[in-house]
Amino acid sequence: MTQSWAATTTWNGEEFGLVASAIGLMEVALPNEWGEERRVQYQENPEMLRLYLQQFELYWNGQLKNWSVPLDMRGTPFQKAVWTALLDIPYGDLATYGDIARRIGRPSAVRAVAAAVGKNPLAIVVPCHRVIGANGALTGYSGGLRLKERLLRLEGVTSVKPIGHSRFDF
Repeated sequence: MTQSWAATTTWNGEEFGLVASAIGLMEVALPNEWGEERRVQYQENPEMLRLYLQQFELYWNGQLKNWSVPLDMRGTPFQKAVWTALLDIPYGDLATYGDIARRIGRPSAVRAVAAAVGKNPLAIVVPCHRVIGANGALTGYSGGLRLKERLLRLEGVTSVKPIGHSRFDF
C-alpha cells in the first residue's frame, strides 16, 4: 500500500481532511466525512501537505481560481474520465450531468456520470460542487446541499435553485 499523509484545513469553522501520497492529493474529505475514525488511518503530516494547505487557504479567501496541485486520482477509467471532465468546469461556472456525459463522449450515460460524480474523492479540487441538475437545482452532494451552496456562493454563483434530494439536506 502506498504511504499517505493527512492534514486538515478549516473553513467557516468546519474541518476538511486532506490526504496525499508521494504522487499527489488523493482525497479531500468533507466535514461530515472527516472524523476521528478517519484521521487515525493516516499519519498526520501538515508539512508534507504544505502546498495543498496553502492552495486551500487561497481558495477559502477567494484568491484561487485554478488549482495547481498534483493529483493521485484512484478510480475506474470511466470515473477518471468523468473527474477529468469536472476539472474543465471553470471557477464560478456550472455544468449539468448531461453536459459532463456529452464531454466524455457518452451522452446517454447521465446516470453513470452522476454516480461517478458522487464517488469523486477529490471534492472541491475536482469541482463536483459545480455540477447541477438539468432543472437548475443543486441535486445531491455528499457534503450536504448547504455546503454545496456555500461553495458556489464563495465562487460567486447565486443563480441556482437551493433544492435537491432530501437525503442531502444537511
